[in-house]
Amino acid sequence: MTRTTLLDRDYVVTDRGGIIENTHGVHIAVTDIEGNILFSAGNPSRVTHSRSAAKPAQAVAVIETGAVDKFGFDEIDLALTSGEDDLRCGGHPAVSEEVNREWIRTGFVPTGICNNCSGKHVAMMAGAEALGADVKDYHLPSHPMQLEVKRVVGDLAHDPKQVEWGVDGCNLPAPAYPLFYLAQKYATFADAADAVEASSSTSQRTRNFARVFNTMTKHPEQVGGTGRFCTVLMQTYRGQLFGKVGADASYGIGVRESEDTRRLGVKGALGVAAKIEDGNLEILYAVIPEILEQLGIGTPEQRGRLDGIHHLQRRNTMNEVTGHVRFNFKVRPFGDRVDKTTGYLGRQ
Repeated sequence: MTRTTLLDRDYVVTDRGGIIENTHGVHIAVTDIEGNILFSAGNPSRVTHSRSAAKPAQAVAVIETGAVDKFGFDEIDLALTSGEDDLRCGGHPAVSEEVNREWIRTGFVPTGICNNCSGKHVAMMAGAEALGADVKDYHLPSHPMQLEVKRVVGDLAHDPKQVEWGVDGCNLPAPAYPLFYLAQKYATFADAADAVEASSSTSQRTRNFARVFNTMTKHPEQVGGTGRFCTVLMQTYRGQLFGKVGADASYGIGVRESEDTRRLGVKGALGVAAKIEDGNLEILYAVIPEILEQLGIGTPEQRGRLDGIHHLQRRNTMNEVTGHVRFNFKVRPFGDRVDKTTGYLGRQ
């Protein structure tokens, strides 16, 4: 039997018995700290909601309110316990299957304190307090805390006019912008870590970026959790890069300057952003190691530690392998004829 399938140029395939079952479109942008697109797949200018991949920028906004230094982490943790009624994120089932089973067994109903974004919400409550603003409305787009977030996001954007806003799943304003903006943002954080390490005479903003990068890479278990991809990725690369997932399959990575980045012709740090068109997180987690392998980021041993995630196998209820994932894309050099409004003209 002849099967014809109309497919995009860059995609991931899952098969069952060698027969294509699903295809997942892939968009990738690789930039330097100036936002120049160096490599790409799919449409690197696809307007993308970064979702939780925006958290590093949101963290900087909180730092710049003075809340982190004013309250200290212990007091912020205390606020998480005492301020549950003011949380505006709502509850959801646990990410951990083990925890979720226990909740079901005991009849526990998760509240906002159990939300996987509750830490960000508590930090913003602390930020609102530091600004002298009403804590109860910290989530509203017009609130001073959210205006701080918008300021930081705008400062990081290649063109602030291209930033749009929606509402995230956790009920906070969520920025959307061309995918390569996300890559540039993550490159900026990694570059800040390099700058602070090299010199003590950096700007306060640069130190804030470096603070977020270093905190995430030193404590990756606090970013994702046991067995979560973000945690495993940063544990594997041990300070060379940081990464954060966003819901519906967006991802940002910032890679510090190294022999690997210089070999790619990059001056300074490197940023990588990816989006899976249909929002499949499992496919996204397989795609990130594939990107790192194609770019040659890290040692073969480091990349090998991600093999179980990278070379995903489909299994049935008897744990038998029924299919595999195949990568039908190449992260290609991006030419000089770049039209950043489309993201396609410069692709080679």
